[in-house]
Amino acid sequence: MKILLAVDGSDYTGKMLDYVTRQPLFDQQHDYTLFNAQPPLPPHAASAVGAGATRDYHQDEARKVLEPALARLRDGGYHAATEWRTGSAGETIARFAADGGYDLVVMGTHGYGALGRLIMGSVATQVLANGTVPVLLIP
Repeated sequence: MKILLAVDGSDYTGKMLDYVTRQPLFDQQHDYTLFNAQPPLPPHAASAVGAGATRDYHQDEARKVLEPALARLRDGGYHAATEWRTGSAGETIARFAADGGYDLVVMGTHGYGALGRLIMGSVATQVLANGTVPVLLIP
């Protein structure tokens, strides 16, 4: 099974990775990819520093999230690829999962109630609304 693990460096990512490495369903035989969506810089900031510097910035920020997550998986005996893209997190995760032919997206959720989703939005809600790949949410 091809599984996309959406990570953002939060405590919820840690809980999700703990769940994955402890559940027999998620054994080391699956094809795992850790994925991080980087929010785009405001257009005026991106144009001021240039495309190369903007890409370097996003790559460095993604690395700060992906490397600890990868180390955590490796400590549990898992192997995973790492990928990142720039864009709105929910839409970017959903699009990457669909385009990559993933069988499942696994992600932590902040556990917002209905009011929180209404006011703040929810990456998980966006992934569900924009995606075609099944999603497993870990609270």
